[in-house]
Amino acid sequence: MSAYSDTFCQLDALLTQERAYWQFMPFACHEYPWQHSMPALSDWLDSLSDQDVANLLEDTAALIGELAVFLPVLPEMHQLANIPVLPPVSEISPRLPRGLDVGIPGRKWQQVLAFNAVLPSHKLPWLEWCAGKGYLGRVLAACHNTRVTSLEWQRSLTEDGQSAANQLGLPMTFVQADAFAPESASVIRPNQHAVALHACGDLHVSLLERVAAKRTAAVSISPCCYHLIRHDAYQPLSAPAIKSELRLSKHDLRMPLQETVTAGQRVKQQRFVEVSYRLGFNALQKHLTHNDAYLPVPNVQKALLKNGFADFCLWAAQQKGLQLPEDIDYAHWQQKGEACFRKVERMELVRQAFRRPLEMWLVFDRALFMEDAGYQVSVGTFCDKPITPRNILIHAQLEK
Repeated sequence: MSAYSDTFCQLDALLTQERAYWQFMPFACHEYPWQHSMPALSDWLDSLSDQDVANLLEDTAALIGELAVFLPVLPEMHQLANIPVLPPVSEISPRLPRGLDVGIPGRKWQQVLAFNAVLPSHKLPWLEWCAGKGYLGRVLAACHNTRVTSLEWQRSLTEDGQSAANQLGLPMTFVQADAFAPESASVIRPNQHAVALHACGDLHVSLLERVAAKRTAAVSISPCCYHLIRHDAYQPLSAPAIKSELRLSKHDLRMPLQETVTAGQRVKQQRFVEVSYRLGFNALQKHLTHNDAYLPVPNVQKALLKNGFADFCLWAAQQKGLQLPEDIDYAHWQQKGEACFRKVERMELVRQAFRRPLEMWLVFDRALFMEDAGYQVSVGTFCDKPITPRNILIHAQLEK
């Protein structure tokens, strides 16, 4: 009997029912998608000050409480998306050798320790998927005194990782290979515990699929970057997700990633400048071309933003092959962009309320896929959100 099937189906029904409030592109909207169907929500959003919006973006519980007046299903959705905090595995007491954390950024080190602390000990060799320099593998090798195979695509990272492991005297072997290539499946074996901490999109999906095919004993992943997929749209894994009416674009799949650790004032200001510049240029190009569609422009070097809105518009026009007239009132279009930014922020405020439910839809799809493959699955959080908002761990072990 599946532990997650009912929860998934309830979440799926509510996300489908309420998709007008989250499945849209704010940049491309002239007005709120619910402007006419729920004017009271539109009026409430317009009544918020910029500081109100900033406060609610950083306090999901308060946001749910406010939005529940207009969208009463939200508390139920968040209850369905609520998962337990995984307890540390008490029988493992880490004895970490000196120098194990050398070169590892502080927050990444906290993530690695927290991830390791909740992993069940099956006393099996480890496979570290998309290992980078093997930060997680170092801790696994040191704490469990068990061999680790670390697969990584970038040769420079495998060389640095192997060098560090050798210096620390750790039983780690790095394999340089493309995780998507058929030959990388050769490192996955039945008598193994595979792990992936924040492997992106299809990289962690490919691990689950290969583990299931090889009947590997156990796998533990923390999913990340759901939008980094090889197809244009999301490919459901489990039978209930395949039957769902939801069709998720890469834009939809980015939504969970927008729930980030609270940004500093400098980062917030930089985002305001860049997004308002993009929206101001978009309003300008619509006026000039009489084309009402949103025109995306490529990523911009942050240094260019310091040159002002006019320079940004000249750069963006060049990128899109547009000729700008000389008599443009750039101040007018910059103000337009700033007004659009405020509207977009209020749309994002509503979408924020659906981010964790959508992420859990994706997580439960993975969990159900592994259950269908004959694995016993548990899902929970391995650390607090300030350490990383991508704090979900899926653990699957083959049923005997």
